[in-house]
Amino acid sequence: QVQLVESGGGLVQPGGSLRLSCAVSGTFFSINHMGWYRQAPGKQRELVATITRADSTNYADSVKGRFTISRDNAKNTMYLQMNSLKPEDTAVYYCNADIVIIATRREYDYWGQGTQVTVSS
Repeated sequence: QVQLVESGGGLVQPGGSLRLSCAVSGTFFSINHMGWYRQAPGKQRELVATITRADSTNYADSVKGRFTISRDNAKNTMYLQMNSLKPEDTAVYYCNADIVIIATRREYDYWGQGTQVTVSS
């Protein structure tokens, strides 16, 4: 069974930094597209950043220049380095991955359980 587990969230002051991790466990053939999303209270879930298996990246305008997405394919892990954090970055951050399952050789969409990031003084 495939699982995505996020870690690294917490409380940080404005201007501070956090590094989120998303570890993929279980048995699968390959991990393709991966991404980070976030959902603030009362708002819809929104895209933060995505990364392909070839390390091509895409960012929301609101985080460009402050956040960096990366992945380590050998460790089946994705990261989000968040710098210059602002109160408006406060949200639950979710990781997402498109994973090919061995049994079917089909791609499925998986989500983590989320990790809270709070930016406040």
